[in-house]
Amino acid sequence: MSAVTAAPRSEAAPDPGHGPIAGAPPIITTVSFFAVLLALALEQLKPLPRDNAIHRALARWVGFAVRNFDAGQPHHSWVVWSVSVLLPAAAVGGAYLAISQFSLLLALAFDVLLLYLTLGFRQFSHYFTDIRDALERGDEHEARRLLAQWRHLDTSELPRTEVLRHVIEHALLAAHRHVFGVFFWFVALSALGLGPMGAVLYRMAEFCSRRFGHRHGALDAPANEALLALARRLFALIDHVPARLTAFGFAVVGNFEDAVAGWRRDAELWRQPNEGIILAAAAGAVGVQLGGAAPPGVGPDRRLPSGSDAEAGSAEALGSTGGAPPQQGHLHSVVGLVWRSVVLWLLLVALLTLANVVG
Repeated sequence: MSAVTAAPRSEAAPDPGHGPIAGAPPIITTVSFFAVLLALALEQLKPLPRDNAIHRALARWVGFAVRNFDAGQPHHSWVVWSVSVLLPAAAVGGAYLAISQFSLLLALAFDVLLLYLTLGFRQFSHYFTDIRDALERGDEHEARRLLAQWRHLDTSELPRTEVLRHVIEHALLAAHRHVFGVFFWFVALSALGLGPMGAVLYRMAEFCSRRFGHRHGALDAPANEALLALARRLFALIDHVPARLTAFGFAVVGNFEDAVAGWRRDAELWRQPNEGIILAAAAGAVGVQLGGAAPPGVGPDRRLPSGSDAEAGSAEALGSTGGAPPQQGHLHSVVGLVWRSVVLWLLLVALLTLANVVG
């Protein structure tokens, strides 16, 4: 009797290898790893143009959310942010789940496509490269013009050292937001089987934190202060762990002791904690002086807003990190720092992937 009852159990037992998802977390992890490699390679070979259709579509989507869901009340801010950020991320996650049930190859292609649109150096590095080339030619006027175009600010009065300082700061923050932050959230949610949902979540949150601050026609509708504050607060929360991992990576591949010391000592020079941690650690890692006085809005937010102390030039209000004043060679040092950090995190994910496959 027991033999008769045992047979149906073995026949009814689920096949752990059936379907592309069931029983295959190592395969999903491997797909995610190769998706990052392929997306980075594709982005280097064929970068998106500066004014691309995807960016315009995102701007229209955010403008639609503001026009239709923001009535100026504080509680409407949550609705606008959810429509702008959570809805696209959830749609991507749902699409990935459906595609991965059908084919792992299609899931890989979907991963690569979304990562190509959200992750990569070339989405910002053209400005950095053009400014570096202009400075190497001695054309400081062109370098200031490009920096102003990049940041949409007046930089005509900045001396050469300050141009270098702000180019380095903005390049470091752009590298974090376009590469390391996207990479972290992609890997984190891919491990849960959600594919590129994390990459879209991070990029949309970052995009909205900037876009809601554009006042004059950028959204085709005014954004209220509560919406702007909410978007920045939620992005700071989403960026909390990635920012610290980026700073840690800079410390590992750079001057570790000086990077950690700068992190602990100088991070509070900036009002935004995540920015301060990244910039202070990077300054120590390559031995460059960052922070300090700047025209309002030109650099990343300082510890104190423009006010009596800042306008008076208080050294306590607006200090600098340790290190040498920015020089041309520091631009190359920063590029090397970022690339070494990318290799570090790729190797770490590769090791984790190998451990999952072997295990």
